[in-house]
Amino acid sequence: MSIQYYIGLMSGTSMDGVDAVLVKFEGDKLTLIDTHTEPLPSHLLSGLQRLCQSGSHDEINYLGTLDRSVGQLFAKAVNALVSKANIDKAHIKAIGSHGQTVRHMPNLEMGFTLQIGDPNTIAALTDIDVIADFRRKDIALGGQGAPLVPAFHQQSFAQTGSKRIILNIGGISNITYLPGDASAVIGFDNGPGNTLIDTWIKQIKDEPYDDDGQWAASGKTDVKLLNQMLSHAYFSLSAPKSTGRELFNQAWLEQQTADFGYLDEADIQSTLLDLTCHSIANDCLKLADKAELFVCGGGAFNQELLRRLAKLLPHYHIDTTAALGIDPQWVEGIAFAWLAKRYHDSLPGNLPAVTGASRLAVLGGLFPAA
Repeated sequence: MSIQYYIGLMSGTSMDGVDAVLVKFEGDKLTLIDTHTEPLPSHLLSGLQRLCQSGSHDEINYLGTLDRSVGQLFAKAVNALVSKANIDKAHIKAIGSHGQTVRHMPNLEMGFTLQIGDPNTIAALTDIDVIADFRRKDIALGGQGAPLVPAFHQQSFAQTGSKRIILNIGGISNITYLPGDASAVIGFDNGPGNTLIDTWIKQIKDEPYDDDGQWAASGKTDVKLLNQMLSHAYFSLSAPKSTGRELFNQAWLEQQTADFGYLDEADIQSTLLDLTCHSIANDCLKLADKAELFVCGGGAFNQELLRRLAKLLPHYHIDTTAALGIDPQWVEGIAFAWLAKRYHDSLPGNLPAVTGASRLAVLGGLFPAA
């Protein structure tokens, strides 16, 4: 049985760094060999946050410059990973690069999604072939272009006879329902994940995230504000659906909290955490009264979040994907190494029942190093 090595690169909505993973494939078996996280320099983070807001001055030039800069950062992450793993680059088939999403608008009349991090720059600076641009084929086929990880979740985590939900909580949270029988997998972007709780603590305390949910735990949730936010139309939309910073952002947060200036800042943090938890629990209960729930992404390390989820889902068994053999921090990076291999093997990477695309499709494009 041949052994193949792929690298997966992931930088998500949280914009807290670039995750790089080295994965060994032996047939259908995959093994995580090594990992590296490359921090996002503050000037690059500021630039990306600015670009995510429409109407920036000289936006096209700014986009082009950041595209190259992010590509250089991704290449730096790859080279650091290769050095750490002490592997010959000639043994690596390809890099699967998700890119950094700066706009996701699949529901326009001419829907689109845009990820930057020039794959040509990555290939040139690493001397490794790059497979990138995974989402736009799905959108061209009428889909949302997201979420893409449910196909990987299905292959890696599904078990006959077990109802399982894989919950990825990054900047945006997404849900994959694995019914354990012949029924179709269900997957969709569920809601704001960590985006709003990170935005609020950054605004008030200038901290990048609420460590273990401690600040939220010190506050008291305001039910009126929580119910107002949960009444937003996105939460009642049927799948397929996807979202991002275009909706759940600081402007939305300011609009939602405008009439709640009397609340303590910690109470708002607690309410935002409950928005994430209640929106997740509501969707889980629509799928199954009881199931196994496995969490990955940054939210898997927030004990207050997990505690509140457990309270809302008393008939669920809740754990992280570590219980299934994959560290929750690296699931999405591994998924894009897997998608790169799917491209190389000319196999589809999307699930039309999840994204809404008209058919299965091989996703991505090849950017050779040579």
